[in-house]
Order: sequence, then C-alpha cells, then structure tokens
Amino acid sequence: MKFQDYNFVPSLKRNLEALGFRKPTDIQYKSIPPILKGEDVLAVAQTGTGKTAAFAIPVIQILSTRKVVEKEYGIRCLIMVPTHELAIQVAGVTQELMKGTGLKVLGLHGGVKQDPQIEQLKKGVDVLVATPGRMFDLASQGFLTFNRVEILILDEADHMLELGFISDMRQLVSRIPKRRQTLFFSATINEHIKELAYGLVRNAVRIQISPKDPVSKNIDHAVAYVEMDDKRFFLEHFIKENPKSKILVFVRTKVRAERVLKAMERVDIKSQTIHGDKLQDERSQVMKNFKDGSNKVLIATDVSARGIDIPNVDFVINYDMPEEPENYVHRVGRTGRGTLKGIAISFCSSEEKETLDIIESFLDKPITVMEINKAEYEATIDFSKGSDHDWKSLMKEQQARKSTKAKVKKKKKK
Repeated sequence: MKFQDYNFVPSLKRNLEALGFRKPTDIQYKSIPPILKGEDVLAVAQTGTGKTAAFAIPVIQILSTRKVVEKEYGIRCLIMVPTHELAIQVAGVTQELMKGTGLKVLGLHGGVKQDPQIEQLKKGVDVLVATPGRMFDLASQGFLTFNRVEILILDEADHMLELGFISDMRQLVSRIPKRRQTLFFSATINEHIKELAYGLVRNAVRIQISPKDPVSKNIDHAVAYVEMDDKRFFLEHFIKENPKSKILVFVRTKVRAERVLKAMERVDIKSQTIHGDKLQDERSQVMKNFKDGSNKVLIATDVSARGIDIPNVDFVINYDMPEEPENYVHRVGRTGRGTLKGIAISFCSSEEKETLDIIESFLDKPITVMEINKAEYEATIDFSKGSDHDWKSLMKEQQARKSTKAKVKKKKKK
C-alpha cells in the first residue's frame, strides 16, 4: 500500500510526496490504522525504522479533520521527548508534514531564552513537542495549560518512564483530560517500564517489530578487545583509515568526551563534542556541522543516542561500552537508518567484559568479535603520533641506552 492510497487530506498527501514518502515502513503500516481509529498504542520498533512519522502522520490527519470550537482552542497534541535535540528534530519533521494544513507546532526545550517560546504559545499551538523541564517551568508560570490535550505521545517512552522522569509523567497525566488518546513509541522497553506504560493506557494496541533482534539488520556490529589506555590509538587508526567517512563516537561521560577530543587533536584529527555541559546554541551548531558533513567526527555522550536522526552516519564507534544495555541499541541505531547500511564497532576493555556479557544477554545473542593479533595490536599503538611507545621514541630510547652504556664503559676504563 502506498501513502497516496490512504484517505489523507490533500495537503498531507502533497507533503508526503514532496518529502519522498512513498510506501509506509512496517512500523508506520501497523501504527497508522489504530491511531486513526483513536486507539491507544504501545509500539516497539528498531531504530531508524520511521517511528516519528508513524505517529506524526496519523496525528496530523486527525487534527486536520477533527473540528474544534474556537473558544476551546489550545494545545491538542502533546509529544514528550527526553532531550533538546529530539525536541528540535521531532518538531522539525512534524512541521514539514503539516505544511498547508493550518496547524502549528512548537519545539519546547531548555537551554534557550523562554520569551520567544512564550510568544509562540500565546499565538496558539496545536502540537507541542516538549522536554519535561522547560514544559513544567512554563506551566508553573501560567503560560501553559493541558486541559485541551486530545493526544499524549511519549517518544523514547522507556526513557521517559525511567526513574528520573516517572514523577513528571504522573504529574502530567493528572493534569490532562482522562478522555485522551495515548501513544508510546520506543526502540526498547523492559518489563518494568512496560508495567508503568500499561498503567497509563486503556486497552492499548501493542505493536512490536522484530522484537527478537532490536538491532536493525542493516547494521553490521562487532566488538574489538582493546585495553582502556589503548583505545585512543585504535580510534586514531580507524579515523585515518576512513578519512571521508562520517563517524559518531560514543563515550560514557562529558569529561571523557573532552579528553578524547584532546587526544585526537594531538594526532591532528579534527572532531567536535556534544554533551549536556554545552550551551544549546553550541549543541545545535555542532549537530549542524555533523549533519552537513563540515565535521566528520562527532564525540558524544548518550544525549545523542536517543532518537536523533543524523543522515549518512557511516560508522558508530562505542569508545566506551554503554552502562545500560538498552543504550547499546540506541547508539548503534544512529547508523544503518532507513534502507542504508551501517557499521558499528565497540572497543571493549578487560574491565568492561562484564558489561559486554549483559549487553549480549539483552540482545539474546553474542556480538561478533573482531580478531586482532598481537602484532597488529602493537603496530596500531607503535605507529600512532600520540603514542609514547612509537618507533621514533623507541629509537631515541635505544640511542640513549647505548650512550649511557658507552659512558659507563669509559668510566670503568679510567
């Protein structure tokens, strides 16, 4: 079935055609009918399969055709997301899909001035894509109400229902109409989160695409055993072997991100970092540079692993193994999106093998191991500009030893 065969409003059909949407993906095909019927949906699908469009398309159709009394006008659809970047992205996709419908969307997040956001809210917004912090802040100031919400969507639902957000979600649910449609979308969801989700929906239609393998078939993923102190040499080697490729590197912490950046600078590799300590304007510019290819290497914490659609990422490198097994799926899912192929490689040190075991248990199968023999391993380190043990250093050390021995011999002869 093609999108043009659906009974959509003409403007939505035109937008789908202009954006190159011809046929729905599996998640879109299975999600659109129940959403159009007004049913609650709990959907789990691999990263890069088109989940945003799976809920945005039917929601736009519903809002375009459902009459609203002018005096009751207000936010009709609330989409909750965990990160600033995802708020910007989802709002952007929704904006493109709703051109010509008369509907308005706003991406609401922190890190930027609130006054322009308040002005947009005053003018009227149909779809609000929001992170919890800024949304509740503006609500507490009286600039935002939820009494007209018809549809609540949790994107990256598992993360939204985790400990840090669950109290916010419960507070939100108490403030929006009970008669609403609720949609949950994510790439991963565990049993605990599933129980929480079912507590917020009514007779939800459950949709699960490839549940036995959360990693897309478009992605070849493997692990290389590399000790913690040697990872920078292997990253340098990989980047220099693939100079034209777009490479996304994941690390555990903000501090690690900056350290890896400095390590790459020392070997003349240009890269940028993105993490929670950066100002929003800087984060947006970094994302723009990576998306348009003006920067080829992006070093990121998990702030960029959740739902972000970055075009044409050739490789994902897990410089550090993720602490949460679900994050492995989200990280590697930044490559191989849609119909494109992708490659993900994880550097696993001795102290991270237990984490690897947990990830493989979560995936329910082992990750392919890249064999590196001793000679290859040592050569990767020795030929690095940043190595303290490269061949030039070794030559200098050897010459220094010879010089010292010669001096000792002279003293003995005296």
